Amino acid sequence: MVGWMTGIAVEQRRVVLSEWTKLRSVRSTRWSLLIAVSATVGIAALACAVVSHHYPQMDAHDRADFHPLDVTFAGVQLAQLAIGVLGVLVITAEYSTGMIRSSLTAVPKRLPVLWAKAAVYGLVTLALMIPATLAAFFLGQALLAPHHIDIGFTHSGVARAVVGAALYLTAVGLFGLGLGAIVRNTAGGIAAFAAIMFVLPPLMNVLPASWNNAVSPYLPLAAGEAIMSITPGGQLSPWVGLGLFGAYTAAALGIAALLLVRRDT
Repeated sequence: MVGWMTGIAVEQRRVVLSEWTKLRSVRSTRWSLLIAVSATVGIAALACAVVSHHYPQMDAHDRADFHPLDVTFAGVQLAQLAIGVLGVLVITAEYSTGMIRSSLTAVPKRLPVLWAKAAVYGLVTLALMIPATLAAFFLGQALLAPHHIDIGFTHSGVARAVVGAALYLTAVGLFGLGLGAIVRNTAGGIAAFAAIMFVLPPLMNVLPASWNNAVSPYLPLAAGEAIMSITPGGQLSPWVGLGLFGAYTAAALGIAALLLVRRDT
């Protein structure tokens, strides 16, 4: 029994190492993650610099509506697109090249391949995005500080929002990976990811206001981004929202796992 469990552990470690080699050897990985990190930090710095420059001319209404975390997370919007698309590519690139046949031949049980891809991509994304969101926060607040419109890291909810942004982006990448594994096609996976995350929320505006208000907070985008808010009033609390998005991600990976063992290749 012990030998059997040890064998499984050794096999899984080998699959993880294989997936790590694949991930870092693909050019799109470097470019997508570079865009994600650069957008998270760079767009936040740019947005905070613009606000700081124009703040003396802003009217009272705009000043009242301003919140320093909103501009700090401006880059997350682009970063989540890059990370989600890369998540799709992590799995669909193997289907497009036919490499998936070699991977599944080497690992006949199949599921270790999917779990290894998810673990490697998730850990790499998290390791990059935590420093990126921290850098975006501290750089952004430094740019806002001359007008005393910055907010401290120790302020209630700020640390949770900053670290939560990195957790959210990691979940976005895994959600994209799950969709890619379900569709098994790069164009289809990216289209599905974009439709669910960015097209569906605006389409809710065609519904009656009461329906829109009741449903929209539970969509993946709104649910996940709840973790980045420290202002009260949202229908979902920050951790509940992130938990719901985590459930969407788990569902996508679960469906992908089920299809992986039932389909040919």
